[in-house]
Amino acid sequence: MGLTPSAMNPLGTPAPDFSLTDSVSGRRVALSDVKAKKGLLVMFICNHCPYVKHVQDGLVQLGKDYEKRDLAIVAINANDAVGYPDDSPEKMAVEAKGKDYRFPYLHDETQAVARAYQAACTPDFFLYDAARTLVYRGQFDSSRPGNGIPVTGQDLRAAIDLVLADKPVPAYQKPSAGCNIKWRA
Repeated sequence: MGLTPSAMNPLGTPAPDFSLTDSVSGRRVALSDVKAKKGLLVMFICNHCPYVKHVQDGLVQLGKDYEKRDLAIVAINANDAVGYPDDSPEKMAVEAKGKDYRFPYLHDETQAVARAYQAACTPDFFLYDAARTLVYRGQFDSSRPGNGIPVTGQDLRAAIDLVLADKPVPAYQKPSAGCNIKWRA
């Protein structure tokens, strides 16, 4: 398994706009549609990456734990679905329903949104505050396939909790790491 780290975009970067189709409902979801007063979490994930599969149950639990809090969550799959058919919108819908995602699972067919966010890997996490400025772009936790560390989401959860408490998120953040985004040729 190759390991690609997050790009670690500069903190304070504004959230790029998007309008993408939700794989489950078929509806378009835009940044302006995502309502939450305190925070927005944008996750770049996919169906086939072993790093995403490793933390997937933790992502599902995160969605459940924060769905009634003032945090909006969206997941985006930007992988080339032609080259990687497991990441097709149809298979994304099956995955989202089967795992009971509590957040939209959006398909970035053109990969323009992933490029705007400078997403580099799956999973890649971008947490924004109430002003939609980047406050966290780090790892879910220190667990990786085969390293024996339990999946807890502690790094991302700590950042989310600070945002929800209107407190600053420390600037020192460990990059996420996983499979590279599968760009179209």
